[in-house]
Amino acid sequence: MATTIAPPPATEHFTLDTPTSTPLIFEPFTLPSTNQRILGPPHPPNTVTPLALKPSTPTSTPPTLPTVLSTIRTLQKSHTLTQKLSQHGALLFRDLPITNATTFSQFAHAFGFSPHEIIGIVVDRPLLAPNVAPANEAPKDVLIYNHNESPQVPHAPGYIFFYAHRAPEVGGETPISSSLELFQRAREELPEFVEALASKGIRSRVTYKVDRQYEGGSTLAQAFGKEIVEGDDEVTRRAKIERQIARYGRGEHTTWEWEDGGDTLVVTHHLPAIRTQLGTGLPTLFTGLAAYYHRSVAGAEGEKRRNVTQQLYGDGTPIPEEYIKKLAEITEEIRVLHKWQRGDVLVYDNVIAQHGRQPWGGEQGDRVVLASLFDGEEVPGRYGSEGSWAQVVKALDD
Repeated sequence: MATTIAPPPATEHFTLDTPTSTPLIFEPFTLPSTNQRILGPPHPPNTVTPLALKPSTPTSTPPTLPTVLSTIRTLQKSHTLTQKLSQHGALLFRDLPITNATTFSQFAHAFGFSPHEIIGIVVDRPLLAPNVAPANEAPKDVLIYNHNESPQVPHAPGYIFFYAHRAPEVGGETPISSSLELFQRAREELPEFVEALASKGIRSRVTYKVDRQYEGGSTLAQAFGKEIVEGDDEVTRRAKIERQIARYGRGEHTTWEWEDGGDTLVVTHHLPAIRTQLGTGLPTLFTGLAAYYHRSVAGAEGEKRRNVTQQLYGDGTPIPEEYIKKLAEITEEIRVLHKWQRGDVLVYDNVIAQHGRQPWGGEQGDRVVLASLFDGEEVPGRYGSEGSWAQVVKALDD
């Protein structure tokens, strides 16, 4: 299916009077054809992703950060930007006065979402500012293919913010694709696969080790060790880790086993790969299976990452490779690569949009993209099976 490009509708804009003397308008603009596409069904006709927005003032003077933050907060009083995310999947903000982790954090928090806590994190994300960390610190030649954030664990964020602090000249794009469109295409072209996913779900086995398993990966302590303190004995350490796993609130659908004398922990989840978007009830393919397939053909480094998370049907039977390969091919057809400019901010609705990371030329430090993750007000709905495994829940508080 060919990628189609069109400008956003001319009437689509946001305007309001801010508390300052100068009103601020977010105007849509058209990106190059390599950076923006019209989404296919079930999206309404001429729905683009990302919806690209830039600030404008009557005097053409650059807006200040307080004005931008005030505008965002005012728009969100009526959930304007949240609604745009639910339609387009991703928003691009350009020409904002965001220059570092702190100002990015302020911008992201202005949306009013609750910060997301990643329980069982599989990548290393050191904190740089409130709820801000590097997006991913894997080597620059590692392809991170399209996926929804945290599909391998029960507790996933609702929204993801990315900020380009430094953009490479060659490569390093961030893909955007629709999970709603992916489901639609998969149901048409792989009906048996979709039916199996709906009735069986996914069995996700995630391996954690005391030491990181690949460059940019997390350790067991980073994943579940927030309560561990120096001097804890083995029994206490395990109990604290298991209390964090129990916060998933999944009962029998999340199990774990200790191996290698406590140096390895394998956590198994029975999860729905198909969920539904709140408000519309549309099914969305919430998964990292295409990324899993690409890791399987990526050589030694990909194999290391693949071994961290293994995914089967929920009944424990293997997913045929031809299904996953075809899913990756569909993803390739419906995704668009966002070419970063320094200062860009991309915001994703994680329930209906997938992201990733392309390799880049030059040095590792030529691309610095930061991330901030937030929860939605509600979790996605169930699809297909009436089994309790098919409905995700919010994580339990400490």
